[in-house]
Amino acid sequence: MKKIGLALLVLITAQQAWAQRAPIESLFSNNRTEKKKVTVGAYGTAIGKLTPINGKLGVLTGLQGGVLLNNKWMFGAGGYGLANSIKAPKLNVPNETDEYIQMWYTGLMAEYTHNSNKLIHWSAGALLGGGGVGRDERHHGWHNDDDDRHHGWNGGSGFFVAEPFVGVEVNITSYLRLNVGGSYRFISGSETPGLKDSDLSGGAFHVGIKAGKF
Repeated sequence: MKKIGLALLVLITAQQAWAQRAPIESLFSNNRTEKKKVTVGAYGTAIGKLTPINGKLGVLTGLQGGVLLNNKWMFGAGGYGLANSIKAPKLNVPNETDEYIQMWYTGLMAEYTHNSNKLIHWSAGALLGGGGVGRDERHHGWHNDDDDRHHGWNGGSGFFVAEPFVGVEVNITSYLRLNVGGSYRFISGSETPGLKDSDLSGGAFHVGIKAGKF
């Protein structure tokens, strides 16, 4: 009896040890560990920015958005344009009239969101792309056809832009989020007369509303 009892004890111990072992993956094994599924969502953001442009307060408005993976990583694009009137520097040429800065930029972007299911959380990312800047006699706003025929961009040029950003988010509903944060716009390569890269680069404060499937 003692031998039988000892044999049973050895068998029970071996069985427990085997049960606690992690399964071994092999080419011909059917017991491979199941991979976690990738969740896919998407969202868009309507955004406004306050930022210095040529030493004046500029208002940039735009849209950004893309595909959201695992409720963390968004890969997409964004685009922004100068929405208010900012005078361009004088060039000291004969019969010079007032001109206003026109500027836009767009690019590909990526954004990481940390603990997005929490009521309050943070996000960070960057945009890389390009844009254009020029001088125009028109103010921003509505213009009639006669005015449009006599005006256009003067000294327009393209530029490269890189803009890292961070933000704090509040979940308003399951599909709406408020995002508040800051960014810095690095601009290089602009050649519009009277305007330097440093006149167009600068920090920005932004407010945005995200809407989508998170």
